[in-house]
Amino acid sequence: MMEKADSGQKLYTMMRLWEFPDRYIVEPTDGSSGSCLAISREDGSMTLIDELPQSNTVRVPKIRTIFGVIGMIKLLAGSYLLVITERECVGSYLGHPIFKVSSLKILPCDHSLKNSTAEQKKMQSEFSGLINVAERTSVAQRLHDLGDESKLLPLWRQADPRFLWNNYMLEVLIDNKLDPYLLPISGFQYFQAAIGKDIIDITLIARRCTRRTGTRMWRRGADSDGYVANFVESEQIVQLNGYTASFVQVRGSIPLLWEQIVDLTYKPKFEIVRLEEAPRVAERHFLDLRKRYGSVLAVDLVNGQGGEGGVSEKFANAMQHIVSDDVRYLHFDFHRICGHVHFERLSILYDQIVDFLTKNRGDVVLMATCLINKMPSEGYLLLNEKGEKVEEQLGVVRTNCIDCLDRTNVTQSMIGRNMLECQLRRLGVFGGDETINSHPKFDDNFKIILFVWANHGDDISIQYSGTPALKGDFVRSFDTYIAMREWCGQRTVQGILKDGWNALMRYYLNNFCDGTKQDAIDLLQGHYIVSVNRDMTPPSQKGGLEAIASIRLALSLLFTGFFFATMSLRQVGTDLRHLFFAVMWAGLSIVLATFVRANGRIFCNRPRLHRPRC
Repeated sequence: MMEKADSGQKLYTMMRLWEFPDRYIVEPTDGSSGSCLAISREDGSMTLIDELPQSNTVRVPKIRTIFGVIGMIKLLAGSYLLVITERECVGSYLGHPIFKVSSLKILPCDHSLKNSTAEQKKMQSEFSGLINVAERTSVAQRLHDLGDESKLLPLWRQADPRFLWNNYMLEVLIDNKLDPYLLPISGFQYFQAAIGKDIIDITLIARRCTRRTGTRMWRRGADSDGYVANFVESEQIVQLNGYTASFVQVRGSIPLLWEQIVDLTYKPKFEIVRLEEAPRVAERHFLDLRKRYGSVLAVDLVNGQGGEGGVSEKFANAMQHIVSDDVRYLHFDFHRICGHVHFERLSILYDQIVDFLTKNRGDVVLMATCLINKMPSEGYLLLNEKGEKVEEQLGVVRTNCIDCLDRTNVTQSMIGRNMLECQLRRLGVFGGDETINSHPKFDDNFKIILFVWANHGDDISIQYSGTPALKGDFVRSFDTYIAMREWCGQRTVQGILKDGWNALMRYYLNNFCDGTKQDAIDLLQGHYIVSVNRDMTPPSQKGGLEAIASIRLALSLLFTGFFFATMSLRQVGTDLRHLFFAVMWAGLSIVLATFVRANGRIFCNRPRLHRPRC
């Protein structure tokens, strides 16, 4: 253990990285007077040094500027340090800049690998390959640079560990008490606009839970502890004239033990696992929500029929044992009621939930007024100019569809826009019956602000499914409708083509790429910890049919068979024997296609490191 770093030091936001032959040196260059951090390239061990060492070789050490240390991950024979090499300022929060991570660099500390066995070297190569996958898929994350020296606790300790994306990778730095180097990662959207002479800041923060994190098809439902996939806490913050208003919503997969394993079909079959445990798992999930947020309104948007309907029915049955004064459940069949264009029918849903948004208001007269006008009341946090709490949010709306992406995005944006009007009304910007579209003093930038939820939904969708959210043109056209009352309710050709492309990309990524991506996520999140005590069988080693199953080989053979069948048919007029060959090649192709279809799962890219408890 090294000497504890000065707790009064601020978070280092700009550093110089020196690459010496035997170690890396991270030198703070943002005006801080702290010690440099030395990381051994032999085994990743860390020490603090007061000055840079002298180079003993003719070769000049490589120098680069970095903007943060994401963390370190240990493998079999060495460690890997992840640093931020490029960033982009995307806004500010409470007066502090917010940066988007544009580029990462992975620095190997694996010189000890030369003394490892051949089998360890092979496994090390496979694990380091997964880290390289993570380097290509992590750029959607954002970092918060609060830099507040008055805080008594380090920034990483102020973050909720559920939402700290790099929590596991920071463990080595935490153990070494390197607080100024510990950088938490989260999600962020920001817009600013003018209302007359006043400037309004609107911030949308996405906090993705890491307890059951992963890709769309490989992390569904809940685990036995009640933690659900794609759980995201979205906080909408409005700042105006010293006042701060905050409103929180959450989304998350249906809290049952269920899965949908890819098998080359466009919509794989829904499978409920251990149905008898459904009430207990759902109860654990909602108990956790009640402890953290207060009252809970669960809005279920899935179809009432088909495969989705079966999962929804089990969810509704489990909720019968949980519903109380503090927990409500509402099923709203989004596709049946709204179809593909009539998003204005979400007002039906809003009429059913507005009482939940107002019931915690203390002023009975104003609460009744809000109910009559179908406006939310003070269901959010409000701080005055002195930072004193004026109002408090005492409940949360939990929204889900199957993926918690497209339908959930539209619904949460509707609730968020209505709450935004309420917040502006409370801050004195609006009169009692004014709305965003009727207010005369909004500048053109405020029209862009209304797109914030659509961009927010795209970011969440890219992280979970690999593509932007579907129906993005609908969400943005509906936002424009709210602002200008000019929405025509028709899809654009560009939107249809974009959705078609995104749907094909989702299919391809889910079936042929996401297994490896899931392994990379599990490795970075610490769900799978590499150890020499584990079974030394390489994770990619397969057995049985899976050892020879290759979708590329299968497609090549399939097209080859149909090609020869077609060529033989063309020769039938000159020699009837070609008819036999045509039938033979066509038959072999059909048999192969049937085999691939019946055994689709083994031809898909599947995770191999970690099997979560379902």
